[in-house]
Amino acid sequence: MKSEQALFGERFRAALKSAGYPESPSEISRLLPRFEGDPATPQAVSSWLHGKSIPRARSIRALAAMLLMDPATLQYGHAALGAKVRESQIAFRVNARDQHAIDAFIALPARKRKLVRDFIDTLSETEKKR
Repeated sequence: MKSEQALFGERFRAALKSAGYPESPSEISRLLPRFEGDPATPQAVSSWLHGKSIPRARSIRALAAMLLMDPATLQYGHAALGAKVRESQIAFRVNARDQHAIDAFIALPARKRKLVRDFIDTLSETEKKR
């Protein structure tokens, strides 16, 4: 039987892959405080990834926020008992990194959103010509 730490490591790696994040301890340790997690060294994050330890609750909540998932699902592998019933997921999914970029775009002032849209249009036209 696998240890709780090993099972957490598997869930964590799978969630990172699903969300489009690399398994980079240095990048994860850099991003953790942005999502209200406790600062962690790359060595600590590496031990989480390799199933040698489990982060504290605050860091689990931050990782779950970063990965756009329920903290209980990340920590235990299932949603917390008594969780709200959700509708079935639609086929289209945006990974966590893209969702954070979309959220940042929406938070921009109208003038800057127009610049980003114009830039995307220019990039799209370049790709169509190839």
